[in-house]
Amino acid sequence: MTTLIIGAHGHVGQHIVKQLAATGETVYGGIRNAQQADIIKDLGGQPRMFDLMGTADAMVPAMNDVDTVIFSAGSGGSTGDDMTLNIDLDGAIKSMIATEKAGIKRFIIVSALGTDDRSFWEKSGIRPYYVAKYYADEWLRHRTNLDYTIVRPGLLTNDDPTGKITLAPETSDTQSIARADVAATVVAIVQHPLPGKTIELVNGDVPVTDAVQSV
Repeated sequence: MTTLIIGAHGHVGQHIVKQLAATGETVYGGIRNAQQADIIKDLGGQPRMFDLMGTADAMVPAMNDVDTVIFSAGSGGSTGDDMTLNIDLDGAIKSMIATEKAGIKRFIIVSALGTDDRSFWEKSGIRPYYVAKYYADEWLRHRTNLDYTIVRPGLLTNDDPTGKITLAPETSDTQSIARADVAATVVAIVQHPLPGKTIELVNGDVPVTDAVQSV
């Protein structure tokens, strides 16, 4: 299997590259800055240039010889709402369109816990982020024919990985998960596909692989 990770230089993306490459998979890390290439190589991946601000057609060549696309990109907390729309919404949708144009069926997106709960958007303090995630997820579900899986982690932390998660938690801004455990969940989904599924997760007490296989 060959996988393209969009947003490979991001915090979760780097964990995915490293963990997936360690399984023996061929991993292409989509990056927008050539200076990030050495980081991807050091993690075990092969860098490919990928510009989320470009057109869907321009994204297709980076998907050559790819079986699975993982979207783990985000505008980050230091940018404005305009970049949230450009990356987390428009960039995600263009990536879906490009995936279909490239003839690829499998698409995994890293979204966010609470995305379906508008009352939570208001409490979160980052409403535009959840708006972008919600409509990107909706496009994936209803406007594509992709074999998608939506991964919705709780509050992301840089804690050491536990290797254990809980699925379908109650939505709360106090429920968290280590970025490395989010990556482990994505890797498990690559190996054990969950087409048409949306899974919500936080750190818990079930080994990641067991939790994914139970869905």
